[in-house]
Amino acid sequence: MADFQIDAEADITDVVCPVTFVKAKVALEELEDGQIISIRINDGEPVQNVPRSLKEEGHQILKLSANGDETYNLIVRKVGE
Repeated sequence: MADFQIDAEADITDVVCPVTFVKAKVALEELEDGQIISIRINDGEPVQNVPRSLKEEGHQILKLSANGDETYNLIVRKVGE
């Protein structure tokens, strides 16, 4: 299992789709290219849609892991425009 230097964290478990993607995107915009963020998301639509949408935006999904409480940690590296 690879370890990552996490530069930022965001917890978006308090919002629902499609706002989850918007919150994740805003959090990524605050980072420099190449930085890594850990985003805490809920099971269901967020875990299905947020990683896919961020990947479509060109960012690198490094890891998605279950926390055992119906939430997940999504580790993403920001890729420049």
